[in-house]
Amino acid sequence: MAGDNGSWDKLLSYLRGLDQCQLEEFKLGLQSPQWLPGGSQKIPWADVKAANPADLLCLLNEHFPGRQVWDVTLRIFENMSLTSLCEELRAEMNETAQTPQDPRQEEPEIPEDQSAHTRMCRERIKAKILAMWNHIPWPEDHIYLRNITVQEHEELQRLLYPKRTGAQPQTIVLHGAAGVGKTTLATKVLMHWAEDSLFQHSFSYVCYINCHQVREMEDTTFAGLLSGDSPDSQAPIEHFMSHPERLLFVIDGFEEMTMPSNVDDSLPCPDWYQQLPVARILLHLLKKELVPSATLLITTRDCCMEDLKQLLLNPWFIQIPGFTKGDQEEYFFRYFGEQNKARRILQWIRKQEVLSRSCSAPLVCWMVSSCLKQQMTTCPSFRLSAQTTTHLYTCFFSSLFETGEVSWSKQSWLEQWRALCSLAADGMWSSKFTFAKEDIEHRRLQAPLIDRLFRLNILRKASDCEDCVTFTHQSFQVFLGAMFYTLRGKEGAIGGLSKYQEMRVLLDDAFVDTNSYWHQMVLFLFGLLNGDLARKVEDTLHCKMCPRIMDKLLKWAEEIPTSDAVSCSFELLLFFQCLHEMQEEALVKEILSHLLEADLDLGDLQFQAISFCLKHCQRLSKLRLSVSCHIPQMELTADGKTLGTRVVNPKITQWQDVCSVFHNGNLSELDLSNSKLNATSMKKLCYELRNPRCRLQKLTCKSITPVRVLKELVVVLYGNDRLTHLNLSSNNLGVTVSMMIFKTFRHSACNLKYLCLEKCDLSAASLEALASIITSTQRTTRLCLGFNPLRDDGVRWLCASLSQPDCALEKLVLCFCQLSAPSCRHLSDALLQNKSLTHLNLRKNQLGDEGVRFLCEALRQPDCALQSLDLSECSFTVEGCWELADALEHNQNLEVLDIGRNCVQDDGGRRLCEVLKCSSCVLSTLGLEKCGLTSACCQHLSSVLRSSTSLVNLNLLGNDLGTEGVNKLWKSLKKSACKLQKLG
Repeated sequence: MAGDNGSWDKLLSYLRGLDQCQLEEFKLGLQSPQWLPGGSQKIPWADVKAANPADLLCLLNEHFPGRQVWDVTLRIFENMSLTSLCEELRAEMNETAQTPQDPRQEEPEIPEDQSAHTRMCRERIKAKILAMWNHIPWPEDHIYLRNITVQEHEELQRLLYPKRTGAQPQTIVLHGAAGVGKTTLATKVLMHWAEDSLFQHSFSYVCYINCHQVREMEDTTFAGLLSGDSPDSQAPIEHFMSHPERLLFVIDGFEEMTMPSNVDDSLPCPDWYQQLPVARILLHLLKKELVPSATLLITTRDCCMEDLKQLLLNPWFIQIPGFTKGDQEEYFFRYFGEQNKARRILQWIRKQEVLSRSCSAPLVCWMVSSCLKQQMTTCPSFRLSAQTTTHLYTCFFSSLFETGEVSWSKQSWLEQWRALCSLAADGMWSSKFTFAKEDIEHRRLQAPLIDRLFRLNILRKASDCEDCVTFTHQSFQVFLGAMFYTLRGKEGAIGGLSKYQEMRVLLDDAFVDTNSYWHQMVLFLFGLLNGDLARKVEDTLHCKMCPRIMDKLLKWAEEIPTSDAVSCSFELLLFFQCLHEMQEEALVKEILSHLLEADLDLGDLQFQAISFCLKHCQRLSKLRLSVSCHIPQMELTADGKTLGTRVVNPKITQWQDVCSVFHNGNLSELDLSNSKLNATSMKKLCYELRNPRCRLQKLTCKSITPVRVLKELVVVLYGNDRLTHLNLSSNNLGVTVSMMIFKTFRHSACNLKYLCLEKCDLSAASLEALASIITSTQRTTRLCLGFNPLRDDGVRWLCASLSQPDCALEKLVLCFCQLSAPSCRHLSDALLQNKSLTHLNLRKNQLGDEGVRFLCEALRQPDCALQSLDLSECSFTVEGCWELADALEHNQNLEVLDIGRNCVQDDGGRRLCEVLKCSSCVLSTLGLEKCGLTSACCQHLSSVLRSSTSLVNLNLLGNDLGTEGVNKLWKSLKKSACKLQKLG
């Protein structure tokens, strides 16, 4: 960096001494080439603009190394006419030039005793970290993938400088799942600092804070906390206070921190010597109320991210992914030694969403490998496809305890397992993952079991606490916590509630929570209800499963549709995954008998679970299914069934299971929007929809990819008298597909009443064919053609059909169809002939005053049947508004009129109000949003509110009515004669 650290601090003090205007002028100076060394590049303005003085100095040093930093700063100061600062700067430069400095020197000049203290601190931290690493137990057959590379220094530097601008963020959060290496990475930062090989120019002191230890510590001061790693607990506090920007705090395991209850009410704490609970001190540190210029490096599990975000100021988040797919491949290849076997196992794992996510942790890869290897060796009938995540964990625990080393009675085993599972469940509820000696004694867990769990790598001693234990991986704790609710016994894990009450809270919360650990816990809970697994647990672990657990689960499932706790944001996909994990078809069928509606995204990871459950949904009436996974091609026979000899891929069978739900006799609505389907999978689906047992009435297929598969719908539409609603919006149908579909409407049995073709890129030619079909069927009552470039020619064909006396159309939507005044002439003629059309939507068309005048020719006729008219955003003015007002004087059928976002202005509003006050006017809803109305119109509107007997809805949003105008309206609203119910 620029000279020694004393000079660095001096230069920083000069920059900090600039006021805001001077700092901005200095930044602009950095953009002027004449002040920069020859051949050097400007610092990007995006980096300079938001930089504070400390960030700015980092940027200067990055772009202008050595003495250039001083030269550039002096030139800009001279241009800014900062005479006194220039003199000080020259003096400092001369002094620095006369006293050569070691470029590797990192510490500010401090007394010799403090330098010795720093060296002792480094040694102490180094010993502490090495002891932590040495205490981490790894199974004997675990494959260690060396992840320390020659680029480790660069990677760790990027960790603390992730913006890549030289500007160091002051709060960095490392987040990820359990066991992926967050703590290891954070402690490597400590180790490199302690070894004097990295960050020597950035930090003069590093403080490591373990959040689990914080929970157990007594009240202290911030100065006392800083002295924790100091020899004789004496740290150079005064030096730290004068250089707070050179402090780094590594706060490890935020998920184990117990936050004070009154987080938002806490007062700032600038006093380093004030006695406080340690959690309170840590809270002030996180909120930057203590040493705001210090750097924080925080590790946390993903489940606590939201809590942390609310505390931190401008944090920089870095996700730690753990084992990548490549790492997992290497691990399994090396463990099994056979690439084909390892590849099959990897393919299976990646179909198990929870397990695939957990394998980002090295220890889970070991558990999966050792368990599968043991099963392959001992079980002749082993089938990988029959495994579930729960099956894997159950076999893992069972294989470890099949040969008992402890001679206990079955009752003692049961009590010990219940105690262990209770400890695990309690930890899950309280976000506690490290357990003190008192926790073990309170649960009456005995030494023989604890020792056995240590030897089997299920428990390990906490690396930072001599008498504390933790589960080797959190998934072990999650599995045992789930098992607690399946064991005999009525007492809950956390006290106060019974076990069954706790289980209900767990189920309700887990299916509306985003915490992946709760998701995994309920997955294990359902999986352990499998009869075969329950018997395996009883036989190998000497446990007794609760006989009433199934009844309790059925009762909870029965209440799902009516439960307020889970109705709004219930995770149905997770529920399906849990039911699939259980693998008890009779029970699944009974549970799903209460499910009436489902909204599902069908991806590769969810395919197996969704197909398994949908085939058992016998009462399902509404289904939204968005298909995003690849379904293999299949050969079909004439009746739409697949040829048995060609069915190889399991996804084909699973797709057949999905399609089977369509002929359960109850499904009335299906939404396939945003689905990606090939021709054969779509054909299979359509044959099932055509099944006589299918009672489908409403079908929505918006944004289907590729569009050409929609031609398979002819199988469903042709002669189908049950289907009444069809929505094909947001598909570029083209002439070929649209013609194929439209022709099916001609069939005498076709009973289609609602047809929506918005955003289908329909042309006038397509509309000609559709118009004639609508007339001939005499059944379609609602037609939506919005957002198609129909133009005036297309509407001409449509109006020819509307004019026919047997046309049954009641609602017509033509919004944003590029219509102009000639379209209104055709529509006006049609309205004079048509007695069925009651609702017309022409929003977002360039109709103008002329177009409105054409429409009003029909509206003026007393026998015009129109009841609702939307003319919002139709580009007409006061003149068009007067035409509408004149028409309303003669019309006693129109009840809803929307003319929002047109240039109505006060004159147009006044004329409308005159008509609204007439007793003959039946208008109940009027839209005047953003019509250019002012307070001058409010007197007329107020008069309408007092006198109108029909107006109940009025929209005045987006008009500048002013305080005076609003007061006038308010006075009328308070009158008892006012009938208005809704005012926007």
